[in-house]
Amino acid sequence: MKLPEIATAEAVDDQPRRTLVATENLTKYFPVSEGWLGRPTKLLRAVDGVSLRVRRGETLGLVGESGCGKSTLGRCILRLIEPTSGRVVFDGRDLLPLSQRALRPVRRRMQIIFQDPYSSLNPRMTVRQIVGEAIDIHDLAPTRADAEAMVAELLKKVGLRPEHMNRYPHEFSGGQRQRIGIARALAVQPDFIVCDEPISALDVSIQAQIVNLLVDLQEQLGLSYLFISHDLKIVEHMSHRVAVMYLGKVVEVATADELYRGSMHPYTRALLSAVPVADPAKKRLRVLLEGDVPSPIDPPTGCAFHPRCPRAIKGRCDTEAPPLIDAAPGHRVACWSPHTQ
Repeated sequence: MKLPEIATAEAVDDQPRRTLVATENLTKYFPVSEGWLGRPTKLLRAVDGVSLRVRRGETLGLVGESGCGKSTLGRCILRLIEPTSGRVVFDGRDLLPLSQRALRPVRRRMQIIFQDPYSSLNPRMTVRQIVGEAIDIHDLAPTRADAEAMVAELLKKVGLRPEHMNRYPHEFSGGQRQRIGIARALAVQPDFIVCDEPISALDVSIQAQIVNLLVDLQEQLGLSYLFISHDLKIVEHMSHRVAVMYLGKVVEVATADELYRGSMHPYTRALLSAVPVADPAKKRLRVLLEGDVPSPIDPPTGCAFHPRCPRAIKGRCDTEAPPLIDAAPGHRVACWSPHTQ
């Protein structure tokens, strides 16, 4: 699978960029009901105090095991799910205090590409209706003819033909459906897009095409991406910086080059050790984690990773949660015993 060439981390850092999206101590707790009365008695800590930033024109990769809170975080940033507490700042404006009416103009600038191209498109709507719906809602075209011209241009931009606009989703392959989903996200001319595992439901032969398309669109339109994925190899080539989540918390953030070359958190090293390597000479030593991922309903005390961590310090890691701090320039880690080499 041929992967795209993107700007190096050094080139990204050299370009002056103002932060476009930032979260500050963002949390999302879901009440969990127990007993025959069904009364909420516990909280599921899906997102637990996450602080991140995404610069203009940057791709921030977000990785972690299934159930760690990646997709919930993306939806909280867009307010598709209402956060429990914290802040989401978009272009200098805090979004959480805004009413739905006040939020509407901002929604034009923040969009999402969903994971499953089969369930994310309404089967009863034509491509013209799917892509053009947001154009009509936000009155972006003065006439119907102008709206159709915009849809046709969007379809060409994502690699489809304008005559496809009168077809229905079931007439397309999975890769083509995802292209329709991308066109729908681009319809309102956004600045920021949450890519929620946009290639995981596609054949391997199609994945590189979609990744190439996303990279090309970013270069053409200056888009910022939060790229959520469990495919660490794709994230390495797609992202300028990478954040690693574990049990609702971010445990490490660094440039892609730095993270893949010298990760500091034991959990990140375990994840990277499982990535297949074509060259046997470059094969990493496999790090096997013991035990299962703890429940977000009843997380461990101290560092959430300490029950599985081979470097856990008894009396500290199991009692005190480490903060996410700068361990090196541009490299942040939440660990009491990080790898330094």
